[in-house]
Amino acid sequence: MKKNIFRIAAEAPAELLQKSIELSEKISRKIKSSKSFKNPKKYWNTLGPGLTTGAADDDPSGIATYSQAGAQYGFGLLWMAAFTYPLMAVVQEMCARIGMVTGRGLAANIRTHFPRKILYISTLLLFAANTFNIGADLGVMAKTLQLLNPAWNFTALIIGVTVLLLGFQIFIPYKRYAKYLKWLALILFAYIASALLANLDWANVLQHAIIPTITFEKDQFLIICAILGTTISPYLFFWQSSQEIEDEISHGKTTLEERKDIDAKQVHGMRTDIWSGMFFSNLVMFFIIAACGAILFPHGITNIESAAQAAEALRPFAGDWAYFLFTLGILGTGMLAIPVLAGSSSYAISETFKWREGLSKKLKSAYAFYGIIIISMIIGLAINFIGLNPIKVLIYSAVANGIVAPLVLIPIVIISSNKKIMGQWANKPLTKIIGWVVVAIMSISGIAAIASFF
Repeated sequence: MKKNIFRIAAEAPAELLQKSIELSEKISRKIKSSKSFKNPKKYWNTLGPGLTTGAADDDPSGIATYSQAGAQYGFGLLWMAAFTYPLMAVVQEMCARIGMVTGRGLAANIRTHFPRKILYISTLLLFAANTFNIGADLGVMAKTLQLLNPAWNFTALIIGVTVLLLGFQIFIPYKRYAKYLKWLALILFAYIASALLANLDWANVLQHAIIPTITFEKDQFLIICAILGTTISPYLFFWQSSQEIEDEISHGKTTLEERKDIDAKQVHGMRTDIWSGMFFSNLVMFFIIAACGAILFPHGITNIESAAQAAEALRPFAGDWAYFLFTLGILGTGMLAIPVLAGSSSYAISETFKWREGLSKKLKSAYAFYGIIIISMIIGLAINFIGLNPIKVLIYSAVANGIVAPLVLIPIVIISSNKKIMGQWANKPLTKIIGWVVVAIMSISGIAAIASFF
């Protein structure tokens, strides 16, 4: 049965890659031809939730996954960047449109239109997956800081990072906090720079970026599942829709009816934001795989257990600058991604139980919302002291994501395709098709990840 699961899933990318590239090129042409793109300042102002969501997707756990893909298979999985780009962008756009049109978050919409059991199971698994991810990311950040100075105490570092990130989320006003997240996303350029320092064989790189290399080996397929799980992640769905609402609130739309009043200009800006953010996210994935494929794979370093280990492994071969940039990227993406992970859990749970929610609210007016964030962070911190192997933590997270992704994706596609709910902003036929393709791919990926345990 395992072999059949692996074979079915392995054939899908080869058939869909060309369509993915064509759709990506079409969207890219639209973005480049837009007035906002021609004006850099206006284009930067257009970017917001989509950019930060895309950047948060490249968290330290994701970096470890991409590093392992490059170290173990060289350039063989570079094609995944082009393949996953339109898939994740279409899903994130659906989530954003749901938030903009209804004026409510994703969990609130699922609660309204579907049986509560689906939402309860989804939010529980989401919380579990996000908490494991937070734990892994906190551990990687502390280990990375130790690379800068081995004398620093791990316990003190991880507690310090946890307290610092909690302070950012709880005490900094949302408008200012959102700006910090936006600028922090630029830290991901460090990975592009580190890869360029690796003197890549561009002919070989481009060949593997376009032509899929797929075997039916279990290990390679599990890496593909892990890449899918870390790029098309449920926490991003909830975060995206909620951040669109937070963005509207920050612009004065404080009531539900005001938030429902959207026009073509807003939708166009959202699309530019999301497709740009997802492109940036996948570009970073591409360069991390390329860097590790060019440096670690040829030297036989094929087992990477964390992003910090990847940075350390790169140093002897790529030099201090590549090592420093890779390390800087890990710290920056951790600062960006951990609040997104904790925040998405809190948005989902708060909307499920109709609690007051939102980063735009102060602590005293949303105790339950911030309480979920604090609990997520504390459990994530504790995971680092119970002896779990970092790779096992990531595997548990991937399995939880594999289960919850289809459960959430099905309502997303149905809601965003429903004209009674979405009106003129309902999915077009091609968007709906791609949505169901993503559901199928993530379902197969989730089943395969679970099957790997038996």
